[in-house]
Amino acid sequence: MRSVIDIKELSVEEIDELVAVAKDIIENPAGYAHKCEGKKLATLFFEPSTRTRLSFEAAMYELGGNVLSMASAASSSASKGESVADTAKVISCYADIIAMRHPKEGAPMVAAMNATIPVINAGDGGHNHPTQTLADLLTICREKGRFDHLTIGLCGDLKFGRTVHSLIAAMERYEGVKFVLISPDELKLPSYVKNGLKQKGIPYEQTADLEAAMPELDVLYMTRVQQERFFNEEDYLRLKDSYILTPEKMALGKPDLIVMHPLPRVNEISVAVDEDPRACYFKQVLNGKYMRMALILKLLGL
Repeated sequence: MRSVIDIKELSVEEIDELVAVAKDIIENPAGYAHKCEGKKLATLFFEPSTRTRLSFEAAMYELGGNVLSMASAASSSASKGESVADTAKVISCYADIIAMRHPKEGAPMVAAMNATIPVINAGDGGHNHPTQTLADLLTICREKGRFDHLTIGLCGDLKFGRTVHSLIAAMERYEGVKFVLISPDELKLPSYVKNGLKQKGIPYEQTADLEAAMPELDVLYMTRVQQERFFNEEDYLRLKDSYILTPEKMALGKPDLIVMHPLPRVNEISVAVDEDPRACYFKQVLNGKYMRMALILKLLGL
């Protein structure tokens, strides 16, 4: 039995294998329609989510399995003080696999240590979001045809953005990758992530200027400034509109640039950009479902 809490737990070979399975699912959905018959996925979401939760549920249903869902922390025994460890032990009696989102960093790891079934981290605080990263990787692979020799711009909230931290951890393993870190001072990438890049000799540059960075990027990964991660309203209001991607800024980018966003967007990408063929964020959502299907199959040994 194996869980996936951090994208770094998957080797490059395993990521390639998951991408290959996801592509096969896209080509041959009927071949996978009954793979998880008789299996149950429990979605334990202690924090609000639309895409991730529905994506996991859609993935399991499309594999022919069933879903047990907990709507919110308030409707679970967590509201009575039940520990994550006990919840994991209880859910192990009902389901075959767990997808868990939690506001506390490390909670899915605790669940995995106590469950007797695989646990997938569906996001823990500002820490990790491995299945969003798998969605990002399939999008990059399908749109760019490769993972190596890419210049990747990460824009917005790089401090609390768990999707950013996970994507860097995945992409830093490929040759010739360079990161451009675009953020206000207050939302810079944490030093422990930058130190990791330095130690591995991976080039990165920091800037507050999105327009200046645009011409060199192969991939632009936009993120929202996350109100729920701020301790005071004042800082959030001051920073929330730091970067807004518009058609004018898109005109500065390469013809084969791809623009990604983990969603939900608030107003950091103008809806006018949606018409640009380089906008890939809704494709990313669909790719997320296919990669979660591939991961469920892998962890259930199917």
